[in-house]
Amino acid sequence: MRDPYSVLGVGKNASEKEIKTAYRKLAKTYHPDQNSDDPKAQAKFAEATNAYDLLSDKQKRAQFDRGEIDADGNPKFAGFDPRAHGGAARGQAGGFSAEDILKEFMSGFGPTGGGRRAGPQPGAQQWDPFAGATAGAGRAQPRAKGADSAASVRVSLEEASNAKSVAVKLPGGKTLSIKLPAEVEDGQQIRLKGQGQPSPFGGEPGDAIVTVKFAKHKSFRRDGNDLRVDLPITLYEAVLGAKVRVPTLGGTVELNLPPGVDTAKSLRLKGKGMFGKGDILVNLRVVLPEGGDPDLESLMRFWRDQKPYTVRD
Repeated sequence: MRDPYSVLGVGKNASEKEIKTAYRKLAKTYHPDQNSDDPKAQAKFAEATNAYDLLSDKQKRAQFDRGEIDADGNPKFAGFDPRAHGGAARGQAGGFSAEDILKEFMSGFGPTGGGRRAGPQPGAQQWDPFAGATAGAGRAQPRAKGADSAASVRVSLEEASNAKSVAVKLPGGKTLSIKLPAEVEDGQQIRLKGQGQPSPFGGEPGDAIVTVKFAKHKSFRRDGNDLRVDLPITLYEAVLGAKVRVPTLGGTVELNLPPGVDTAKSLRLKGKGMFGKGDILVNLRVVLPEGGDPDLESLMRFWRDQKPYTVRD
């Protein structure tokens, strides 16, 4: 690693506060969650974290300044053991660890609650994206998780209403089959654990956040859990009544039209809407013969002259 002072952009006489402020700024700029597709930024974040871990440890900083250890914390003289000279495993000693700052960063640099306690706590785990053991505890320590990735999947009303399995293509090109949650909503997000970006530090991969989007339907318009559909009918079906086929999310069903049906009112198919909860509202639309019809025109003239009726005030 490069000189830790140069990495953080501070002088050798920098105070603990100046070192912490410099690292906080770099962590905010290069954090993997903000740069999931930028390996260079992730490398800079790792380098800054390594530098801060060294300089925030008073004993290690003093050893580095005396030339006893290098920028990676390794002894520079044969036979030198930092632990024999009061050194500690990577982490903090009387200052603030990188984990403290990253917790602040992940919460918008707000208070972490409860106040800070100076110095390492007995058995406390110190965050280090590269270390394989906890300082002073001898336990394996979790490495930094990879960043989450975003994807979307467009589903039909039929797939959503029946909680079908659908194919989702992730940013890396991988395609997965996922089962939609019951009563899924447009815009709802589904978390796929471990399907996100790999960790630059060898930790667990992030998650994939899949946003569900409803596709426009060729027949239905959604109104909450109800579905509205326009059904064309002939003039004689409207006058004489008929049995007509109506589309639903599960296929077509037969609907009885009474003679002289009122096309101004919607007919309701109970329980045929979304998730089996809503209804289908059928809007009847009378369609006349294309191109006109002389006999129909003659009949209508007779009606107009001999049997007029009022439909408007």
